[in-house]
Amino acid sequence: MPQLMVISMLLFFALSVPVAVAIGLASMLGVAYDGMTWLVIAQQIYASLDKYPLVAVPFFILAGNLMEAGGISERMVDFAKSVVGGMQGGLACSCVLTCMIFAAVAGSSVATTFAVGAILIPAMVKHGYPKPFSASLQASAAELGVIIPPSIPMILFAVSTDTSVGELFIAGIGPGILIAGALMTYVWVYARRHGYGKQDGADRLPLWPAFKRAWLALLMPGIILGGIYGGIFTPTEASAVAVVYALIVGIFVYRRLTFTNLSKTLHRSVVSTAVIMFVIANAGVFGFLLNRAGIPAALGQWLGMIFSDKYTFLMGLNVALFFIGMFIETSASIVVLAPLLLPVAMQFGVDPAHFGVIMVVNLALGMVTPPFGVNLFAACAVANLPIERLVKSLLPFVAVVLACLLMITYVPEISLFFKELAYG
Repeated sequence: MPQLMVISMLLFFALSVPVAVAIGLASMLGVAYDGMTWLVIAQQIYASLDKYPLVAVPFFILAGNLMEAGGISERMVDFAKSVVGGMQGGLACSCVLTCMIFAAVAGSSVATTFAVGAILIPAMVKHGYPKPFSASLQASAAELGVIIPPSIPMILFAVSTDTSVGELFIAGIGPGILIAGALMTYVWVYARRHGYGKQDGADRLPLWPAFKRAWLALLMPGIILGGIYGGIFTPTEASAVAVVYALIVGIFVYRRLTFTNLSKTLHRSVVSTAVIMFVIANAGVFGFLLNRAGIPAALGQWLGMIFSDKYTFLMGLNVALFFIGMFIETSASIVVLAPLLLPVAMQFGVDPAHFGVIMVVNLALGMVTPPFGVNLFAACAVANLPIERLVKSLLPFVAVVLACLLMITYVPEISLFFKELAYG
């Protein structure tokens, strides 16, 4: 049965069947082959969605979209430009810094790409940066949306593996700072070497006026993360707080949210949520059937025979996840693979939170690599460029993140330092 399911799923992928539908059809074939009642599908769909942390997914998606429509992201951009925009290459650095701030609320890389890219890609092009470079930078920096907490993929990992959402969130802080710092260093060197960004400070606000204009927007990440780690509310409750805060600021303070754009924002959020939940529902059935067939135990024995120690296992894992992320959507990859791979990783002595970060960073790379990189398509849509124009300028960014990934993999303290500080 497992062979039939996996082969049929890959065949559906090759035929360009949508990921969620391909997983669902493969699961149906597995149920039919095993002679089980069709009620199993309904039961497992319900069981896979009946999890409290999943409530955070639609709220964080909505919060990110409200920040974009309500003018919050625009003020974050102005503040980031006031901090680092004065130096040569500062506008490109402010793109990374804004994505980092925006990520501390939105939890989605695609939302980060559209919200920040719509402002900064045209601004960078206006200041003389090549358009492919600007779009590649935005797509790469938006990865921080799923690494810096809160993160929707981390919520999915926690739900799929019964891992603490809070521990995963705090484990993402160090890797997020590392990747942001590496990207900012690269674009600063690139700008100085090629002579770009000499006038980046021309139209930026001074620091204090920019802070006064954006302090309510900047308070949002502090409230969300401070509330979670201060024990005031859970990550799921934090997502609802983010939505309420974005609504109040967008409607009554900045007055950018009207009935028209609010209805469009709600519609876009519902569609995005439905796509993710459909993937989770079908992947839940698929995972149940694989578990019933004893695949996790067999996989653990097989990998234990192939890899002799933790370090070779992690290297093999990185290579496999990098290629998987290129072809399979992130949510589906996490929900299907995380329950299978985490027990194996724990056999090799890998901390669950550290493993979750490794998996999320790997699959985040898949968001910026062809042929199915969602960040790449979003950045191309904002920049109005064909995807093939971005490939050459994208390669250095992928190399930078890969170097960071190796450090995150083999120096677990990068992920676990803040976790040990908070949880002991």
